[in-house]
Amino acid sequence: MRKQLRSLPSGDPRDPGFRRLRYVRYCDDTLLGFTGPKAEAEEIKQRLTAFLRDELALELSADKTLITHARIQAARFLGYEITVLHNDRKVTRGRRSANGVVSLKVPASVIKAKKASYLSRGKPEGRPRLINEDDHTIVNTYGAEWRGIVQYYLLAGNVHRLHRLGWVMETSLLKTLANKHRSSVAKMARRYAATIATPHGPRKCFEARIERSGRKPLVARFGGIPLRRNKDAAITDRVLVPGTIRHKELITRLLANRCEICRADDGITVHHVRRLADLTRPGQPQPAWAEFMARRRRKTLVVCRTCHDSIHTGQPKPQLTQ
Repeated sequence: MRKQLRSLPSGDPRDPGFRRLRYVRYCDDTLLGFTGPKAEAEEIKQRLTAFLRDELALELSADKTLITHARIQAARFLGYEITVLHNDRKVTRGRRSANGVVSLKVPASVIKAKKASYLSRGKPEGRPRLINEDDHTIVNTYGAEWRGIVQYYLLAGNVHRLHRLGWVMETSLLKTLANKHRSSVAKMARRYAATIATPHGPRKCFEARIERSGRKPLVARFGGIPLRRNKDAAITDRVLVPGTIRHKELITRLLANRCEICRADDGITVHHVRRLADLTRPGQPQPAWAEFMARRRRKTLVVCRTCHDSIHTGQPKPQLTQ
């Protein structure tokens, strides 16, 4: 009898005199939640179409303006799937807590579209355009993209579905680092592995650091975000600074004001070569600085005065700091 009791609705869902209409808008995206017959929903849509056309000279998109049943077909709004839950077995404190509750979900199409930029022939692949960047920039780029996706969908009840996307992005990150250092994915995973503390306990992530004298190190992280729903999550749209232009790589290396061979900061200058082919001559052993330039595919090397003189005299320092 208890099972039969829970299968019966607690109220009358077919009350002919009950109506409810909820409205939410963000920019040009609008969502209406209506409790009532479908015929009246069609009438509301027609009245809205006429008002927008006659009063505001606007036209509704026929492909995007849809009428769906909240329990049968999810509505799409701002990248979320919005449905109404119904589960007679979900009981909290003696009451069916799921029935009639609005639920936010991560669409499967969104996860598929996000994974596409990190896949090649169905498998995770590195990004060749990031190979010439430093490790901190590579990890920071992947970390910012991952944080943006996760934090946007923290309101979803199935945010854990992003785990598959996280694995694809993680593998792509490790392959990018492996291609840069001519190494393997396993070695890169061991090299950059780290553990951080979160409100839900310790979480593993990947971390790249740049040590700075007299200041805190620059830390870039990927991962370490618990995929758990946060009902109080707030999405903040930060206004980007207009006209921000990224420095060229050579300018960034010069602003670092350190030698790429010995890390000194005395009399920083740039050593040039005419062609990359001159750095890899067959049958001739190359000094460490030439191998370093050939590996980075750069015809410039930021060095101090002492190292620059050693390069031109043919006696460079044997040890090169990576």
